[in-house]
Amino acid sequence: MKTLVKYSLAAAGALSILAIMPAASFAEMAYPEKCKSEMDMSKMDMPSGGMKMSGDMGMGDKMTDDQKASMAGMKSMNMNMMQGMMKKDADVAFVCGMIAHHMGAISMSEVELKYGDNEWAKKTAQKIIDAQTKEIAEMTEWLDKEAK
Repeated sequence: MKTLVKYSLAAAGALSILAIMPAASFAEMAYPEKCKSEMDMSKMDMPSGGMKMSGDMGMGDKMTDDQKASMAGMKSMNMNMMQGMMKKDADVAFVCGMIAHHMGAISMSEVELKYGDNEWAKKTAQKIIDAQTKEIAEMTEWLDKEAK
């Protein structure tokens, strides 16, 4: 009976996440239109700690599939965060930056789930996906209601 309750609660939790998120996978989650900048951020010369944030960072074929997936997620997160931070309203900039940051955490977690071997790390990745998905939904709802 306890096992049935556990599985029922787990299924209900999964369904509640699906109810607040679009049917697309987390990797295809769209950055809110209200967070996008009119400026072409890809042309801006933003500091990146001396790291090239495009392409394969000069590593060529030396990067593993999980490294390539991680870097693609980081590039997307950085571009979205820069766009969000360009908003003139400090509250909107904060929320947009956090949405992008959370999307990056989800992307990193998806890489762990796909390529990782450690059960603790995989469970942690799933917890992050669950928590960050909920927070993105809350922040997106706030943007829809409150953002100027």
